[in-house]
Amino acid sequence: MGKLYLVPTPIGNLDDMTFRAIKVLQEVDLILAEDTRNSGKLLKHFEISTQMHSHHMHNEHKTVDNLVKRMQAGETIALISDAGTPAISDPGFLLTRACVESGVAVECLPGATAFVPALVNSGLPNDKFVFEGFLPDKKGRQTRFLALEEESRTMIFYVSPHKLNKTLAEFTQYFGIDRRVSVSRELSKLHEETIRGTAEEVLKHFETKSAKGEIVVCVAGKSGK
Repeated sequence: MGKLYLVPTPIGNLDDMTFRAIKVLQEVDLILAEDTRNSGKLLKHFEISTQMHSHHMHNEHKTVDNLVKRMQAGETIALISDAGTPAISDPGFLLTRACVESGVAVECLPGATAFVPALVNSGLPNDKFVFEGFLPDKKGRQTRFLALEEESRTMIFYVSPHKLNKTLAEFTQYFGIDRRVSVSRELSKLHEETIRGTAEEVLKHFETKSAKGEIVVCVAGKSGK
């Protein structure tokens, strides 16, 4: 019986790649990558020559069964995403579930993921939190916000740069202008920054300065009455 390894990769700074991650990627029979062109640069940097196949949201439904059979036959496979930990707002859940249901061992290595440093450096309570990932674009967006109005834990969102101002405006609408917000972008990269303040203050900041790069937004939960 083979094994599935879920291997985190750096979200920006290549120095965040772990020795163990490199070793696993060098030794497995196959690497599944969300974007082989993007991951090819990473593998080349660390001199990893393992065979690589494409595995993304558009083809994973078709390939899962065959991949499980290959691991049942003894192959070891590593799954990586473009950045961070697989299955966190990236492909990986379907294959992991299929392996678990089929008795194939699954091992997730610890490593980089964007929302943890964003939460920790936000200054917001982090003893309890809820990870929301990307909000629905249109259908279900208002419903999601209404469901979160009474959430008392710190909330974490992934937000695209071109939707940041819209999302911050929605925070003021549903959570109030004084709700504490922390916006972290380009974590671990050259232009990393975190902007903290009320929802209104942070919105005004980004209305005068457009945001670029990968963005994680943390929002304080509703205070007890």
